[in-house]
Order: sequence, then C-alpha cells, then structure tokens
Amino acid sequence: MSLKYSILGLLQYRDMHGYQIKKTIENQFGHMWTINYGQIYPNLKKLKDEGLVTMIEDANHGEKGPSRKMYSITGKGNQVFLEWLESLPEKNMILRDPFLMRFVFFGFGDKKRSIEIVDDQINLYKAQMKKRRENLERLQHHDIYVRLMAELGVSMNELLLEWLERSRKEIGKSMKDPTASSSRRLWRENGV
Repeated sequence: MSLKYSILGLLQYRDMHGYQIKKTIENQFGHMWTINYGQIYPNLKKLKDEGLVTMIEDANHGEKGPSRKMYSITGKGNQVFLEWLESLPEKNMILRDPFLMRFVFFGFGDKKRSIEIVDDQINLYKAQMKKRRENLERLQHHDIYVRLMAELGVSMNELLLEWLERSRKEIGKSMKDPTASSSRRLWRENGV
C-alpha cells in the first residue's frame, strides 16, 4: 500500500495534520499496515510539491507547542486518488510482519526462547484484539467499506491468535521429542 494514496484517501474525509494521519492509519489499518512517523512529513511535502495537497498553518488557540500544519486535498489530488482507486490492485497477497519473518527461523535457535517470544506475541495480539473489537463497535454505523475492513482486522487477529496458540503447543511438544529433526539438517536435505 502506498502511503501517498493512503494520505490522499484520508484527506477525502477531512483536513488533517501529520499526527492525525499517523494515528488514523494506526487505528484503522494497523492490522494490515504499519507506518513510521518519519515517513509522514516527507510524503506530505512531496504531495504538496506535486500540487496534490495544500497546507495552511493552524494556530493552536491557546494550546502549547508549535502551530499545526493542516493539509487538504486539492482537485488535482482528488483526480490522482480516483485514478489510483479505479486501477487494478496488485495481484499478490503480501503479509508483512517482522514476527512472522523471525518465526520461520526459530528452528535454528533455542526452542524455549521461541516459546517465550510466541507468548509475548500472543499477549500483544490479545491486546490488539481488544482494541480492534472496540474499533469495530465504534464503526458499526460507519461507511460500509470502513466497517468491513474493521471486521477483517478482527478476523485476521482471531486467526493469528488461534494459529499462535496451536504453534505454541506444537513447539512445546517438539521440545519433549528427542527425535525431532533440526531445522538446519531438514533444510539441507531438501535443497534449501
């Protein structure tokens, strides 16, 4: 997912400043995409330079800190966004999760430690599940597409929790099995 189009899409709803954009992405799309705060402002600057958004300084009206830069989508930005929206999406399903990338290599490490990391991830996913269910409740009467995406987040979270619990049990059983093969040997035997 391109940050450029996500920002343009969010500005369809209302004008926002960079922090609001980041928080909205985290709250609404956290189950499928994460963003680094440092990515927001360079992208907003580029969008402004391309004439896709405008920026005005918004006085704090008695609040502490510097004034905020509020961004609005332009007519040109709306046109570019709609062209992207109506184009065919990428065909491959991509699931990017740093934990899952690490998980695939746990067989080379200490199984006891891998269970500890899985337990931490289970606790994290349980906390995220609570937040996603709260979001889904809040979005029940929202735009159908936003609500359906929130439902997907809950479903994916449930699936990952179920998989993690099952994985934890299997790893635990393999620790008790002295005949369990090492990952290194299995990978070599299979030509990896």
